[in-house]
Amino acid sequence: MTTSSSSSSASASSSASASASASSSERPAAPAAPAARDSLDRARELLREFPVVDGHNDLPWALREQVRYDLDARDIAADQAAHLHTDLPRLRAGGVGAQYWSVYVRSDLPDAVTATLEQIDCVRQLLERHPRDLRAALTAADMEAARAEGRIASLMGAEGGHSIDNSLGTLRALYALGVRYLTLTHNDNVAWADSATDAPGVGGLSAFGREVVREMNREGMLVDLSHVAATTMRDALDTSTAPVIFSHSSARAVCDHPRNIPDDVLERLPANGGVAMVTFVPKFVLQAAVDWTAAADENMRAHGFHPPDSGGDAMKVHRAFEESTPRPVATVATVADHLDHMREVAGVDHLGIGGDYDGTPFTPDGLGDVSGYPNLIAELLDRGWSRTDLSKLTWQNAVRVLGAAEDVARDLQTTRGPSHATLASLDG
Repeated sequence: MTTSSSSSSASASSSASASASASSSERPAAPAAPAARDSLDRARELLREFPVVDGHNDLPWALREQVRYDLDARDIAADQAAHLHTDLPRLRAGGVGAQYWSVYVRSDLPDAVTATLEQIDCVRQLLERHPRDLRAALTAADMEAARAEGRIASLMGAEGGHSIDNSLGTLRALYALGVRYLTLTHNDNVAWADSATDAPGVGGLSAFGREVVREMNREGMLVDLSHVAATTMRDALDTSTAPVIFSHSSARAVCDHPRNIPDDVLERLPANGGVAMVTFVPKFVLQAAVDWTAAADENMRAHGFHPPDSGGDAMKVHRAFEESTPRPVATVATVADHLDHMREVAGVDHLGIGGDYDGTPFTPDGLGDVSGYPNLIAELLDRGWSRTDLSKLTWQNAVRVLGAAEDVARDLQTTRGPSHATLASLDG
């Protein structure tokens, strides 16, 4: 989920992704040149064997915002292009073999734990409604079994430490319910960890924050470092004995946005064993979009509005700015530039994909919804990425990292029991 107090695009909530998806679907694709068609055919063939594991999709939140979980009103077995980035036909067309469904909730909700449970319930309902297409996955072995059956392995990731309400018992309960990663923060700090898009609070991870990471290691829950400050990334890497992930982040050296990963952190992934999953959000991958967003935010403030304001008068101001200053457009090549850089710094064994579909109102050309992954793979083939490279990017790395977290957990559980530390006991 990309909504951020630092961006006017946040004024469109997950429900706004519907209009973005609709407008994207209305633009006819340009005919592919023969060479492009050949690359696309090769990409689709590769994805049949090594489908995409996508690290982050906000469909559950979009369903909450748009129809309050009325799954008849947004039946993903049918084409939902007018409303959503995601449905089963387009997941199939995109070569998706495993999806981490984000059970994100806003950090300002007073009942974040309850809302997270409702998000988990939404995912479970989706699984019950679509057993031929979706299979619940709790382990790396489950992911492989789903691939063998031709179903989409469905995992869950909680986005933001506010979802555990400073409670290690709640963390363990989420794991028991199937949550397999926790993003330590969302756009705002939590009491024990700093966010990338908030003022520094504890300087990275507090003592309790480090205990959260250790308990995640003991459970087998992946530590997700998307959204966190660079100081938090480094503290988590210093603390974690299991591989970490970035479920939807790109390279800061290519696009200077605080949500992206600095090179010194990417350089640490080989020793840690972790995976950085490139995201498609234009304001995180295209520097011109970062600069445009800053100007749009300033325009909102100049007219007396807070940038995330999505009220009618505020949106009139925003639309007028966009008409006079067109929004820069990212492309498939923009995302591929990040992957080229990340491969150079971290190595191909530490890369993955996390599109953030249905969590962003804008998407790159060629990656307008979940059917677009073959376009990215074709672009990388044209850049000389090998079949072996691409099989790691799409499938193998993400499966390996979850399996490695499971191995670490088995070892840790032989040496210590659950932690009963509290925020007060460790941080005062």
